[in-house]
Amino acid sequence: MESGFKELKVYNLAYKLAMEIYNLSKSFPKEEKYALTDQIRRSSRSVCANIAEGYRKRLYPKHFVSKMSDSDCECSETLVWLDFSRDCEYLTFSKYQELCQQYSEVGRMLGYLINNPEKFAPRK
Repeated sequence: MESGFKELKVYNLAYKLAMEIYNLSKSFPKEEKYALTDQIRRSSRSVCANIAEGYRKRLYPKHFVSKMSDSDCECSETLVWLDFSRDCEYLTFSKYQELCQQYSEVGRMLGYLINNPEKFAPRK
């Protein structure tokens, strides 16, 4: 099976960030398990999953753009959960800034994919 999405810089950065969030969230309080911990893990992982799904649909530009847009929305949701993590003092301010900066970069990369689907179309 083709795994070309794993070669995308945006996928690799998003995956790295999702794993970092997973590891950081292990230290969140137990009472946050079904609220914050679960939500931030799901949204960060969904960024990657939508990139993979969209890449497989790149033959159809509108589908590709839709999945990249979904990924960008999940990226924004992750930023909201990072805000809560910072304000609840589960993350240091410096770690929060670092993660937000990297998620902003993911958003910029996704914006490029959204605006240039033809560059990612499979070759005939």
